[in-house]
Amino acid sequence: MATIDANPDLTTPTTAQIGDPITYEILSQRQLIWRKFRRHRVALFCMYLLIALYTVAIFAEFFAPYGAFQRHTNYLFAPPTPIHFVDENGTFHLRPFVYKMANELNMETFQREYVEDTGEKYFITFFVRGESYKLLGFIDTDIHFFGVDEPGVFFPSGTDALGRDLFSRMLLGARTSLFVGLLGLAVGFVLGLFFGGISGYYGGSVDTLIQRLIEFLQSLPTLPLWMALAALVPAEWSPIQVYFGISLVLATVGWTGLARVVRGKLISLREEDYVLAAKLSGVGETAIITRHLLPGFTSYLIVNLTLAIPGMILGETALSFLGLGIRPPAVSLGTLLQDAQNVQTVTLNPWLLIPGGLVMIIVIAFNFLGDGLRDAADPYKHT
Repeated sequence: MATIDANPDLTTPTTAQIGDPITYEILSQRQLIWRKFRRHRVALFCMYLLIALYTVAIFAEFFAPYGAFQRHTNYLFAPPTPIHFVDENGTFHLRPFVYKMANELNMETFQREYVEDTGEKYFITFFVRGESYKLLGFIDTDIHFFGVDEPGVFFPSGTDALGRDLFSRMLLGARTSLFVGLLGLAVGFVLGLFFGGISGYYGGSVDTLIQRLIEFLQSLPTLPLWMALAALVPAEWSPIQVYFGISLVLATVGWTGLARVVRGKLISLREEDYVLAAKLSGVGETAIITRHLLPGFTSYLIVNLTLAIPGMILGETALSFLGLGIRPPAVSLGTLLQDAQNVQTVTLNPWLLIPGGLVMIIVIAFNFLGDGLRDAADPYKHT
């Protein structure tokens, strides 16, 4: 904190003129951005929402009541299980519970329907034991965050054609989709900085060559290009290999926009006095680009990263939905939506579209977060 005495020549009476000092708070750029960002309530909420989603995705096996491949053969295409607080006798319970689900044939429509058997109820409890799994890949445990005791079942989002809990598979699929976007974005970010930095700093024939390459890539239709590149992934690859292959596919065409912006920024900054001073001091060209030029628009790079993640997630989802991305038995939000390709199935079992709703929430949250960061990082915007 720094203090400064009021000017005694001021004509307007203020509290400072009667002896109170005026206090000024010296803030760093990061602190200024954070203070402005907190005023954007929607962006702040979306940031906490995304942190929660990533946390749940990392510990998906713990938060999922069932395993990704655990089947319930008596509950094929079961709808979401209703949660109750008041039983059939009108008694209120503080702990939520579910009734036993019975599969019956409707004699009017000749369709199998699930009805509640109010004679048996099962309370939803926390830290229940279920299917064993490896938490974080190496901790053996069978404790799940919530669930019901056997023989009761609880399907928050219903089940699929094989009787697998859609909610559990959605959590595991969200982990794949969220982190595929991050990996592909990291590769594309490095490519954008590299080619954009070279193009903007050196100019000349190098700039012309790189810009023609960018224009060629941007002229290609995105989805057919993704499909063509994804088709090159060998069918015998393991899910992990496909994971990295899809990341590289998304990064191949995801760096051109960032490279164009980096080029424009470097062209405007490379003639500044501090850059000339660095050259005269004998600083290398690589150091000038990385230490002097790129930090000049770090705020934009952060915003670009935030707004590019939804594009990567949508790209993975689209490829997996078309069967060209991550393939079963691996689980992603795109593979879960493959069951929604059949219009008749969706009509009878609309809960199969729930993974699509999660994709929308993730994309909207990232967009609002990017908007908030953009407004906070803009030095010319006052809020």
